[in-house]
Amino acid sequence: MKFEVTILGSSSATPVHNRNPTAQLLNCNEKFYLIDCGEGTQQQLIKYGFKASKIDFIFISHLHGDHYFGLIGLLSSLHLNGRIKPLKIFGPAALQEILALQFKYSETVIRYPIEFVVTEATVPVQIFENNDLVVDTVILNHRIPCTGFMFTQKKRLRKLIVEKLEAEGINIDYYPLLKRGIDLELPDGRILLNSEYTTDSDTPRRYGYCSDTLLDEGYFESISDCDLLYHEATFLHEMLDRANQTHHTTARQAGEIAKATRASKLLIGHFSSRYKTLQALLEEARSVFEQTELAIEGNTYTI
Repeated sequence: MKFEVTILGSSSATPVHNRNPTAQLLNCNEKFYLIDCGEGTQQQLIKYGFKASKIDFIFISHLHGDHYFGLIGLLSSLHLNGRIKPLKIFGPAALQEILALQFKYSETVIRYPIEFVVTEATVPVQIFENNDLVVDTVILNHRIPCTGFMFTQKKRLRKLIVEKLEAEGINIDYYPLLKRGIDLELPDGRILLNSEYTTDSDTPRRYGYCSDTLLDEGYFESISDCDLLYHEATFLHEMLDRANQTHHTTARQAGEIAKATRASKLLIGHFSSRYKTLQALLEEARSVFEQTELAIEGNTYTI
């Protein structure tokens, strides 16, 4: 099952040449989840060949503009392009008020239903579930209330060894029970041991998204054992004082977090505009956690 994330924006605070404010698009089994929506996100979607109309779920981490200033434009374009299917938005309560005010004074009546789910930056909770995945909040430590998100695949049913079943003439009516892990006794007395006719499905994968935060062990449990962990790395460690002042993380700290939480791979982003090239940030994170990559806009990372 496809489980991958495409980076649409990787800059912090302000856009710079070749880097846009934060936005990511998660594809889980061809269902699309937008994670944050900085300025210019809809243009990035067009640039990298994604249809905004396929997005049914949007997750906003907090109300600093570089994480949501693109949202009103995206929602308006969906309206103008004739969307009618529902859209679900997860975010701080005040975001609902902000959107309502924008639509009020532009005299815009959105033609599609928007379901708004309020997120609370107090304790981690499950906020979403469908057939493919579960989403939980991660309580981050930023200047204003801020949540990360943990996207965890659901365990799939067992895989049938179809060739063996067909060779032994097993009726397909029994296939659903075998996929659920059940041993069967057939009318002719034969016993079908599930372990002999199926194999286990793939281990569910986890994608952790930590937008803006100080290093804080309080959220480590929520992001433990990620297959891919995205963590902000706004500054080099030589600017630790500035990182602490603004409630951000250094590249070295991001590496330390990935190591402490047993991540398989680390993806760093939310780079300060002061850095024209990013190699130093990558090297610093890799000095602690070797399996680190840069969040490069337009790149897709398999989880």
